[in-house]
Amino acid sequence: MRDFIAHPEHGIVWISGASSGIGRALALRLAGEGYKVAVTARSHEKLVELQAEANGLSGSIIVLDGDVTDAEDMEHVMASIEYEHGTLAMAILNAGVYLPVHAEDLKRTDFEKSFAVNLSGVVNCLLPAIRHMKAKGQGQIAIVSSVTGYGGLPTGAAHGATKAALINMAESLKFDLDKLGIRIQLICPGFVDTPATRKNAFPMPALVPVEEAAREIAAGLKSQAFEITFPKRFTTMLKLARLLPYGAYFTLVNRVTGWRERPPLAGHRPVTPHAAE
Repeated sequence: MRDFIAHPEHGIVWISGASSGIGRALALRLAGEGYKVAVTARSHEKLVELQAEANGLSGSIIVLDGDVTDAEDMEHVMASIEYEHGTLAMAILNAGVYLPVHAEDLKRTDFEKSFAVNLSGVVNCLLPAIRHMKAKGQGQIAIVSSVTGYGGLPTGAAHGATKAALINMAESLKFDLDKLGIRIQLICPGFVDTPATRKNAFPMPALVPVEEAAREIAAGLKSQAFEITFPKRFTTMLKLARLLPYGAYFTLVNRVTGWRERPPLAGHRPVTPHAAE
């Protein structure tokens, strides 16, 4: 039996975090394929600009403002879709932030905000979406994680932790959602050229333009694959690297990123046993 694949005639696609980056490019891509796309983000102005850019496409974009960290907001978005615009056929839970973390200057707020947006924000969208789809007996959900969830990378202590959690969440939910007729997919892009990744302080191999990422995701949503990941050669190498013993893994990441040779943040220097005496 083939899993449910949402087509334009099935209803609305909801994309969170659609004001920039992958979410924005994907909204335009799907609208161009004839879907009616509901977009959510905190920036009303950017969503309105996105809606205007979709004029003339075969589909359309509906602006539904909301903050994914506010569970009540997401309930209101879901209610608006259900009672004002139609059936929710697909939810693409994409909202996220990337806050680089350096051990020399740890900030609790970097972790708290990352967890609130990247992890709790997904849950706040997931609950009303599943409730709606369960009542309809079908639906499709895609959770946007990242290859940073495969293993630890420099500056990724907060971001990578949330993305690893999303991978586990999607894998675990699949067992029950399969029985409900709700299809769940996991999206794990490699490095994509977005405002978030431009904060990275290390080389990003196989960097993908955001429009190409949108094409890959749109194609993957129509496939029977559980995981949508690209570029395949790079993401496969990362998966294989994670099978290495820890010593070999850390050596490899340091060599590829050059992180070991980078000086500490300004104003911080490593304390050696001699200096500590």
